[in-house]
Amino acid sequence: MTERVPDHPIDGIFARRWSPRSLTGENVPVSELHRLFEAARWAASSYNSQPWRFVYANRDSAAWPEFVTLLNPFNQSWAEKAGALIVVASRLTMSVPNGPEPVPSHSHAFDTGAACANLALQAVHSGLVTHSMVGFDFEAAARVVGLPEGYRIEAMIAVGHQGPAEALPEAIRAREAPNDRLPQTQFAFEGRFFE
Repeated sequence: MTERVPDHPIDGIFARRWSPRSLTGENVPVSELHRLFEAARWAASSYNSQPWRFVYANRDSAAWPEFVTLLNPFNQSWAEKAGALIVVASRLTMSVPNGPEPVPSHSHAFDTGAACANLALQAVHSGLVTHSMVGFDFEAAARVVGLPEGYRIEAMIAVGHQGPAEALPEAIRAREAPNDRLPQTQFAFEGRFFE
C-alpha cells in the first residue's frame, strides 16, 4: 500500500483509513461489530440527539443474501466478500430541551456522518476495513430493514478483512489504492468562502 503523507502533523490513523474493495470473505464477529457501533455511539450530535441507526447483516446470517441484493451490480462484484454489511439511517427529528416534541433536525445527516467516521476509524484501529456506499437501492433497503416513518436511509457500509488487490475483478483492480486528498487551500478558508 502506498503510504499517505499528511501536510500537517496528525495522528496516523487518519491517513491509514481508506476504502478498499478487496475483502477476504472472512466473517466479522458480532463482538467486533459491537466495538464499531460503540465507537459510533460516542460521536457528537446536535442537542445530543444521536440520530444514527445501524441495521447489519453478518455474512453467516439469514439476512445476508437480501442485504447483498440491495447493492448495484458493481458493488456486488466486490462487497459480496465483506464480513458484514450495514445499512445506515438517520432520524429526521430531535428533541430540544424545553421545546416542542419533536422538531425537525437540520443536522441529522451531519451527525450520522460523524458516527460513521468514528465507526470507520475504530475499524482501522481493530485491523478491519470499511467502505461506505451509495450504490444500492435505497427504497428496497428501507423495506428490507423495516425503516419506520421519520427516518431516512443514508448509506451502506461494507466491513471486513482486507484482501489482496489481485483478488478483485480485473476491471477494478487498478483502483485498489488509497487516493489522495484535496489540499487545505481548496476547502478551508479564513473569513469568507471562495473558490
